[in-house]
Amino acid sequence: MAKKGNRVQVILECTEHKNSGMSGMSRYITTKNRKNKPERLELKKYNPILRKMTIHREIK
Repeated sequence: MAKKGNRVQVILECTEHKNSGMSGMSRYITTKNRKNKPERLELKKYNPILRKMTIHREIK
């Protein structure tokens, strides 16, 4: 029986798209180790609606 790990799934949402007021949404799902990184995750990912790389932040 495997023990419960520290890795959890998180949802990343585009910050630029959210503030622009355009319709649609750019979200990604990834995993993180909550023991090593307790703060919110922030990554540069591609936004297909804006057609450029933008900062995506973890949402609850």
